[in-house]
Amino acid sequence: MTILDLDTPHGPARAHLRLSPDARGALVLGHGAGGGVGARDLLAVSEAAEALGLSVALVEQPYRVAGRRSPAPARQLDSAWTAVVDALGREQLADLRLVVGGRSAGARVACRTAEITGAAGVLCLAFPLQPPRRAAAAPAPSRIGELDGVSVPTLVIQGERDPFGIPPAAPLRTVALVAGDHSLKADPAAVAAAAQAWLSDVLDLT
Repeated sequence: MTILDLDTPHGPARAHLRLSPDARGALVLGHGAGGGVGARDLLAVSEAAEALGLSVALVEQPYRVAGRRSPAPARQLDSAWTAVVDALGREQLADLRLVVGGRSAGARVACRTAEITGAAGVLCLAFPLQPPRRAAAAPAPSRIGELDGVSVPTLVIQGERDPFGIPPAAPLRTVALVAGDHSLKADPAAVAAAAQAWLSDVLDLT
């Protein structure tokens, strides 16, 4: 593994790279709001992608690199993410078809920036569709617009008991349900299998 610190407008981000010889494409994944790149589902999907001959980058946002747990505002997350993807695309992942994604908040970032990063597809792990309703509070707004705004093939891998809900399928969006909740810890093998089959198809690796 190669670890790179990369400049962004909001401080250094960090990319954990596993570069495949003669790579057939690349997968860049971001972490959730309060977690890191060691999440079980991120690692399972990374291994599945490597088995297909893809290069993989797991990206830590600047706030995590700086040691903070509370996420930065969305505009900063998006700006830092696009800076990292651009830098990797010019160097380590140059000339490779790119799939972007992440878990939870990282999936939201990848959706919002899919067009600007030139992604061939978006892979969402536990997309947080609608925050669970708190007692005596009005329902939080749905984030379906972030998914609907993606104009390339999208895979959402969602736990059957995710308290954030389950996004609907759409013409460009596949939804794969697996055992478990928002953590996607119950069946990492099923998460990996769903991601691997979709990646093979969307990058035409057969």
